[in-house]
Amino acid sequence: MFGLLVAVEDGYLGWLLWDADPGWGWYLLAPLVLAAGALTGAVLVLRGRALTRWTSGSAVLVVFSVLPLLGLLGLAGFFAVLGGGEAVWWALLLLVGPIGALSLGSRRPVRAWTRPGRRRQVVTGARRAR
Repeated sequence: MFGLLVAVEDGYLGWLLWDADPGWGWYLLAPLVLAAGALTGAVLVLRGRALTRWTSGSAVLVVFSVLPLLGLLGLAGFFAVLGGGEAVWWALLLLVGPIGALSLGSRRPVRAWTRPGRRRQVVTGARRAR
């Protein structure tokens, strides 16, 4: 759920950029890529899959959570320097998604669930009855 929240927050930040200057610009690619990456990481973690043979789904989620985290921290610092008190608090409130996804996606059970080459066990009727 936190990965989905990060994707929604990235989409919201992209919408804010677009709303300030309607039209397509290169600067809209960053939020779009970040949202797609966070959504991909969330789906991979949910399904317990790896992206490639070397990259786990939790690693994708962590990377695409760290980047918005750093961007929002920079944005909050920028607003603090400008003296925009309310904007600073809104930027800090948006940190909930990336911090939650980062803290949950980097936990050992999630990493083990999504690691490449993990053997998937098939549950049979005898095992379910226990």
